[in-house]
Amino acid sequence: MTIEIELKFIATPEAAEKLATTLAAWPHQHVSARELTNIYFETDDNQLRRWDMGLRIRGVDQRYEMTLKAAGKSVGGLHQRPEYNVDINTPDLDIALLPAEIWPQGTDVAALQQRLEPLFSTHFQREMWLVQFADSEIEVAFDLGAVAAGEFSEPLYEVELELKQGQRKDLLQFAQQLIAMGGLRLGSLSKAARGYQLAQGNTPRPLRNLPLLKIPAKATVEQGMINALSAGLNHWQYHEEVWLRGNPAARASVLEALETLRQAFSLFGALVPRKASSDLRQKLTRIEELLADSQQDASALSFSLSSVDAQLALTHWLVEAQWQNWLDDKSKSKLQGSFKRFSDIMLSRITADLKDTFADVQLFNEFQDKATRLNRQLLAVHLLAGAYPAEEVNNWLSGWQTLQHAIAIQQERGLNTLVNQAVKQAPFWLNSGIPR
Repeated sequence: MTIEIELKFIATPEAAEKLATTLAAWPHQHVSARELTNIYFETDDNQLRRWDMGLRIRGVDQRYEMTLKAAGKSVGGLHQRPEYNVDINTPDLDIALLPAEIWPQGTDVAALQQRLEPLFSTHFQREMWLVQFADSEIEVAFDLGAVAAGEFSEPLYEVELELKQGQRKDLLQFAQQLIAMGGLRLGSLSKAARGYQLAQGNTPRPLRNLPLLKIPAKATVEQGMINALSAGLNHWQYHEEVWLRGNPAARASVLEALETLRQAFSLFGALVPRKASSDLRQKLTRIEELLADSQQDASALSFSLSSVDAQLALTHWLVEAQWQNWLDDKSKSKLQGSFKRFSDIMLSRITADLKDTFADVQLFNEFQDKATRLNRQLLAVHLLAGAYPAEEVNNWLSGWQTLQHAIAIQQERGLNTLVNQAVKQAPFWLNSGIPR
């Protein structure tokens, strides 16, 4: 087993043409393009997908390798996953050659083998550079080809950076210099994810509501902060992809994701000094300014240096815990405290703020003026309430969301009644029964 640490970028054709010239700025070894074919396998009920696994056979120059990628972590475009590789003589699947301990307990490997069938394939030319950067060795691969499943296919223009030796921080710093050439955006979807989408009929990806942020009851405040910011980044990248694929409604969800990130920084601002995130927040402001133009093109924004730099900087900040450099011992101790207790306090404050915000509001234009604050506070609740029973949280949210919707559709009558109904709801965080 190895732990694969890589950053994935989607490239424009123009960026692909500039890649070799750009990489010449660093010491490197070049490997000419080779043809690669990958066949991905799955059961008829997507069992591997449900285990967060991917299984493929790769063929290069009449040599074959079987690879299983197990569940790992992805933040932004940085993917860190355990990977098991086995050299094989023919392109025939034999999962008995993989270590037995990688499968969930009780798995009948022989029965699983019988259920596995080719699901989709990727065919591409891969050109590589082994780059020396700082104290690390980074493999840069450019893949040009297609992902195909049945009658559906889509092109591949990918640049992958894989850490072969050295430090993860070097990989991220190298990426920040590489994106300056333009025409790159972080690839949150792997080849496998795109292949599964094609195999399922290539239906349009739906818009997603921001979920309640699930987190264990014993989580620390720091874990809650990481999860909150990661959720905002995932929401951004998912809807950026939906927008790029032709759904203009996803633009509003990108804006919601940026607001979610701002709310996350605000929630934890008393524990992490604002100067620790000031550069990130400025980058987010720049994206919001670009999105203020209702005619903003999805591709132009997504491939802009402003957008990819902001996403990469946030990824770097999260995976390297860069806020730690700004903390004193007291703040570090508070971040290791109970996220559940922190959530109790913050949810009480949010409720008090909402009651105060809508106290004595009478005119419709006053409700409209308060709508932005309501939206922000409800996003904050989504980031805080994941340790509580979802039914109780959703019941509490429904009252405020009904008011939110009424204001959005310009319903002028009955708004005070909706406020009174929302205010009267019992606080779910006082009787959740979850241990601290």
